[in-house]
Amino acid sequence: MSYNSGNSGGWRDDGAMQPHAYDPDLHPELFRGVATRRVFAFLIDMVVISVPVILGYIFIALFGVVTLGIGWALFWIAWPASVIWAIVYYGASIGGASSATVGMRLMDLELRTWYGAPGYFVLGATHAVLFWVTVSFLSPFVVLVGLFNGRRRLLHDFVLGTVVINNSVRIPTPQAARTW
Repeated sequence: MSYNSGNSGGWRDDGAMQPHAYDPDLHPELFRGVATRRVFAFLIDMVVISVPVILGYIFIALFGVVTLGIGWALFWIAWPASVIWAIVYYGASIGGASSATVGMRLMDLELRTWYGAPGYFVLGATHAVLFWVTVSFLSPFVVLVGLFNGRRRLLHDFVLGTVVINNSVRIPTPQAARTW
């Protein structure tokens, strides 16, 4: 069993330590500006998520007027539908070909696993849920964690084993492990 003390990677099946695919010491450009870009990507994603939700609420309000108040009963499903929409948005976006949401793509960011594999639907959905849960309970701590590590990972990134990289930088990366 070998341990690579400088890598802080994860254990492989053969007991050896698998290194991180993205090393901030070797490629600091991958993490340059990531924290600021993540903030703007988050704001863009909030707009993308909010527009259909607002349109849905407007539709229900107008439908309620037309149906003399009966249609307003649909307001009880508006909030759960909004949550489901956000989870599906993040899951489908991060699970897509670019491993990034619309905001992340506009800011040249990409979410990867610590070993270099692209995101997938369950990872994207879990990433969103865990982000909102951690922000709800530990708001300043979640953001502060990203300022004190070389990869600019937030608290939920550590829990899920993900890293967000600057996609405009191209470096050779090791072959990603299979995700199936």
